[in-house]
Amino acid sequence: MTSSDERINYLDHAATTPVRPEVLGKMLPYFTEKFGNPSSLYSLAGEARYGIDEAREQVALVLGCRSGEIVFTGGGSESNNLAIKGSAAMRSPAGGHIVTTAIEHHAIIHPVEQLEKLGYEATYVGVDRTGKVDPDEFAAAVRADTFLASVMLVNNEVGTIQDVATIAQKTREASKLLGGKVLIHTDAVQGAGKLSLNVSDLGVDLLSLSAHKIYGPKGVGALYVKRGVELEPLIAGGGQERQRRSGTENVASIVGFGEAITLAESERIESRGRMQQLANKLVEGVAERIPDSSFNSSKTDRVPEISNFSFPGVEGEPVLLGLDFKGIAASSGSACSSASLEPSHVLLAMGIDPALAVGSVRISFGRETTETDVNDVLQALKDVLDQLATFPSAQN
Repeated sequence: MTSSDERINYLDHAATTPVRPEVLGKMLPYFTEKFGNPSSLYSLAGEARYGIDEAREQVALVLGCRSGEIVFTGGGSESNNLAIKGSAAMRSPAGGHIVTTAIEHHAIIHPVEQLEKLGYEATYVGVDRTGKVDPDEFAAAVRADTFLASVMLVNNEVGTIQDVATIAQKTREASKLLGGKVLIHTDAVQGAGKLSLNVSDLGVDLLSLSAHKIYGPKGVGALYVKRGVELEPLIAGGGQERQRRSGTENVASIVGFGEAITLAESERIESRGRMQQLANKLVEGVAERIPDSSFNSSKTDRVPEISNFSFPGVEGEPVLLGLDFKGIAASSGSACSSASLEPSHVLLAMGIDPALAVGSVRISFGRETTETDVNDVLQALKDVLDQLATFPSAQN
């Protein structure tokens, strides 16, 4: 285990990121001299309200939408839940059909499963070996009573990019032919700072974001809600966020979110080449040093920041513990379930053998990742796997 004064080679940016100094600096005044409640009328409250308004404009600028279409939430999971449950609750009588995929984040799958227990129906469209959804297959799952279709932009475990724009177009066409009207939602939490989030180009009605994936604070996110789309709020009370999300706003975090997404977007294109070079070095290095490893993603249609590998004959947990002992922080997949020894639902949906899926490791880069970091993890992975092969009892 590394000591507190040693640098950790942090390679789990898909799980969370540190708050950037520029973001923290923007937030700090809202904990102290600008602490007012934005709903009040005096000038102190006006300063807080201005901070929220500015952040809303910043998010809207990145998404290419109106500021009034941005709803601030408590994070990506809440945004997903609001999109799913909020649209379902608008149906009268209750019921209907949802189309999503088998590799969504649990913040999509679990709310949909909750609705199924209430009488709603859902179709979980499968993916190929690289985690790609076939747009035609997705659209073919639409029924006349399909009111919501949700497909993530970037998978959080394997980094695969979905063609959301084509899926949205084909899904709408299928719904229209059946006399229906479907809303298109995308979980874009892992796409921020990596891909364009222009909602018109994506063709979506709803889009979820989270600040802590882009060097902003934890506990704040946003949901884009296209003008004219009505959602039943999950939280009722004071009527904040235009009646869509009650509760006194987390002003400092919202301000931090606005700064974080502005910085992430401004650096997005410039960082792409460097990230791709690092990803190529990692993937080629693992294949060379560990020939029996498996690369669990598309080599072309993925973000280079996220790489997922499986190693036969081992479980992910001892590999991660071995890496941690060497000062390297990585993950076994989704951060929300990385402590579980169950194989990833994403990898299983991709057709990966369960015995191989339990030996998966996700390595995800960030803005400070260097070639030295990649070299270190390549050597550490080889060392840890060699040690586990020498001591097979460690797997029991």
